[in-house]
Amino acid sequence: MRKLRTVKPDGRYLIYYGFGERADLPAISPLGETPPQAAEGVPAPQMRWNPVLRQWGVVASHRQERTFLPAEERCPFCPTRDPQRPTEIPAPDFDIVAFENRFPSFVSGLSFPAETEDELYRAQPARGVCEVVVYTPDHHASVAGLSVQQVRNLVEVWADRSQELGALESVRYVFIFENRGEAVGVTLHHPHGQIYAFPYVPPAVERELASARAHEERTGRCLFCHILEREVAGGARLVLEGRHTLAMVPFYARWPYEVHVFPRRHVTSLPELSEEERMDLARALKVLAGKYDNLFGFPFPYVMVVHQRPTDGADHGYYHLHFEFYPPHRTADRLKYLAGVELGAGTFLLDATPEEKARELREAPPHSV
Repeated sequence: MRKLRTVKPDGRYLIYYGFGERADLPAISPLGETPPQAAEGVPAPQMRWNPVLRQWGVVASHRQERTFLPAEERCPFCPTRDPQRPTEIPAPDFDIVAFENRFPSFVSGLSFPAETEDELYRAQPARGVCEVVVYTPDHHASVAGLSVQQVRNLVEVWADRSQELGALESVRYVFIFENRGEAVGVTLHHPHGQIYAFPYVPPAVERELASARAHEERTGRCLFCHILEREVAGGARLVLEGRHTLAMVPFYARWPYEVHVFPRRHVTSLPELSEEERMDLARALKVLAGKYDNLFGFPFPYVMVVHQRPTDGADHGYYHLHFEFYPPHRTADRLKYLAGVELGAGTFLLDATPEEKARELREAPPHSV
């Protein structure tokens, strides 16, 4: 892997990644591993404490202005082919690119509003980093359509970004995710994902950490390793099995076609994966994406998230790296919406069985048809 960092005219950094035959990078001077800095003119987002749920939320009003479903010829994530019409990526071609989000929820540098010490309503500057990772220059590609090696290269980039962002003093958690499809609110169709470097550990991960820690204290075992053992023994909810990777519809699934992908070995973060494990993970992600797309015969929308250990310096050796996929479709022409019980009571209702949905996914072709 080759890596080259540069800075865009508005002050945001951009990193080119090159692999194999495409390891040649644009002819620009590297600027070194400088800490991320917020682009000038970006309004400062603010973290606000919810005293009822006891968790942070973020107010970032400037995100209302972000690009919304532009025509293909105006896609900001395609390579710059016409110098008179530059895109976010000032190069005629690339392999994989990561850059600071133009409309971030967290920023570093610049000046921020002062922290408030109100007893009830606390607010803090939303310091952190938000990045976009563009998977390929091909506007019409998808994870299912990429080669295994290309997905393997993407895993390498995720691991590199996890390590670099996690080393920043202000970052407590590196959260990698992809929103795919208009059904989940995507605003750009070009294949890409995002990374949020949080100044705190997000609530969903906090709950998982607490459960995993309690399980280890009670049983001496990793909670997730225990779950994987049960799933392999039963088999009914497994979707695919690789040498180093397992994918399943969990017993406790909340979405009809929810799938969790785990490394078999107990590892806590992406950088810990071996070369063989990274390749096997890439193969599993590609196959799963293909099964999703072939399930109903159209590009399947989903939210994909990576849950890995925090970077807050504490010992989280009891945690287990995994990917979670949340597709909104419950049938070919019906979506699952979060409504009264889910949003108001916090209890998901699943109108299908995980075993049934796992079988459908197992039987779906893994490649484009």
